[in-house]
Amino acid sequence: MRVDRFLSNLPRYNRQQVRLLLVEKRVRIDGKVVTDPHSAVLEFSRVEVDDLLLQAGKPARYFMLHKPPGCVSATRDPQHPTVLDLLDEPHKDDLHIAGRLDFNTTGLMLITNDGAWSRRLTQPQTKLPKVYYVETEQDIGADYARTFAAGLYFAFEDLTTQPAQLQVLGPRTARLSIVEGRYHQVKRMFGHFNNKVLRLHRESMGPLHLDNALKPGEYRALRTEEIHLF
Repeated sequence: MRVDRFLSNLPRYNRQQVRLLLVEKRVRIDGKVVTDPHSAVLEFSRVEVDDLLLQAGKPARYFMLHKPPGCVSATRDPQHPTVLDLLDEPHKDDLHIAGRLDFNTTGLMLITNDGAWSRRLTQPQTKLPKVYYVETEQDIGADYARTFAAGLYFAFEDLTTQPAQLQVLGPRTARLSIVEGRYHQVKRMFGHFNNKVLRLHRESMGPLHLDNALKPGEYRALRTEEIHLF
C-alpha cells in the first residue's frame, strides 16, 4: 500500500495532513525518512510519524528445507507429520509453504511468512522452472523428451502442459525441468508412457538450489542474496 493511503486510512490524519507530514520529513518507514507519497508500506514495514509508532511490523522469515519422504506439505494434518513439524521456530502459525511437494517426494521446499514473496514464486505467470531428479521403473525412451517438450494433454484439467525439458541421465534416471505445478504432474507425465516414477526429488526452484549440506529433515534460513533472487 502507498504510504499516503496508509496514513489517510488512519482516523488521526486527513489527506492534507498526510501531505504536510511527508513534506516536513516526519514520516519514517523502517527507520528511513520518506517524502514520496508512493513509497510502499508492506505488512513487515515499521511505520513511524515523529515518535509515534503506527505499525510495528514484524520480521520477514524465509527458510529452505530438505523435505524427507513421508511428510505432508501442509501446516496441519491429523494423521501425518507436516513439514512445519520439522521446524524448531517460534510462531510457526505465521509460516506457509511456497510450492508444495507430494507425500513421498523429497527435496527443496521454501517456507516463509511473506505472502507477496511466495506468490511471486508460485503464480503461473512467473513460469519459474522447477528441476526434479527422477528414477523410473522402466527404461526412459528417446521419445519422452520430444513428447514433454511438445506438451501433454491432461484430460482432467482439459489443458496441455507447458513445454518441459528432459535430460536423460541413465536408462532409468533423468532430470526434468517444468514451469508448472499441476497435481502429480511429473508422475502423470511419465505415466503417459506407463512408466512408474519410483523416486522424485526437487533439486531447484529457479536460480535457488537445495543446499547439499542439508540432510533430509534439516533446514536453514535463506541468506539475503537468496531471498532477492525472486
